[in-house]
Amino acid sequence: MNVPLRRRTGGLSLVLGLLLALSGCTRNIDVIAALEPVDVVTGWFDAGIVEGGKNKLVPTVSLKLRNRSADPVQRVYVQAVFRRVGEMEMWGEHFGWAIREPLAPGGTTEALVMHSNLGYTGDGVGRMDMLQHSQFLDAKVEVYLRQGSQTLTKLAEYPVQRQLLRP
Repeated sequence: MNVPLRRRTGGLSLVLGLLLALSGCTRNIDVIAALEPVDVVTGWFDAGIVEGGKNKLVPTVSLKLRNRSADPVQRVYVQAVFRRVGEMEMWGEHFGWAIREPLAPGGTTEALVMHSNLGYTGDGVGRMDMLQHSQFLDAKVEVYLRQGSQTLTKLAEYPVQRQLLRP
């Protein structure tokens, strides 16, 4: 049985056209140059009462990202790394999406609130007293960004202020 072969170039052209259009929408840019941190606030978040009835405070950073480039920016991953001042070891982290949908030129994200998973606990000590305790060590936060398969690149570093943040 002979079946005539038909050439289907219209469908292939459509698929190739869509792939080219999509690849243009997701091209990687220099997110460190394109995004500017604004409205940055650091402090210690009241994480509530934990095991043993202890108060827990965790270092926190809140910031927005402003697109200062001429192109939309999308699919940007953020990681906050918390360290105690004078120590090299990571003390806690927070990671997730900073931007999923395209952020227009001049646009600003909603506030990104990032808490460390580790912090200080105090037994029978008020939260404000914990911040003034003689054994309290200050912390800092480093904020990293990545788009696509790029490596994480440091955007900024901030000291964590000795202030209590409310939810």
